[in-house]
Amino acid sequence: MSSRRLARMAQAIRESVSSAILSELKDPRVQDVTVVGVDVAGDLRSALVRVTVRGDAKSQSLTLHGLRSARGFLQSRIGDRLKTRYTPVLEFALDDEARQHLEAAQLLKEIEQERILSVETSEESMDSD
Repeated sequence: MSSRRLARMAQAIRESVSSAILSELKDPRVQDVTVVGVDVAGDLRSALVRVTVRGDAKSQSLTLHGLRSARGFLQSRIGDRLKTRYTPVLEFALDDEARQHLEAAQLLKEIEQERILSVETSEESMDSD
């Protein structure tokens, strides 16, 4: 299977799942979810949907459980949109990469604030001399 076709399939699955979660899924466990990517197997029979969930570990776990419970519904939405012989079986996983980026950005922000504070402190000590 060409990588271009796999990329198009992954994008179509991502859009279908995102849209269904946002507008059609009524499970209260599934909240504050962002679909960040989809990895499709070469035979198009399975797809890993990577998501981020705002909140603590408990809410993330509940959301993943809700998504796994809604797997059949979401697969039917994909089947309606895609014209393929097989509808991919969906698996869901938390995407730690986005969380790591947020943590790195927070650390950089803290370092910048400390740097500004140390510059201001050194300027004040020079002014008082």
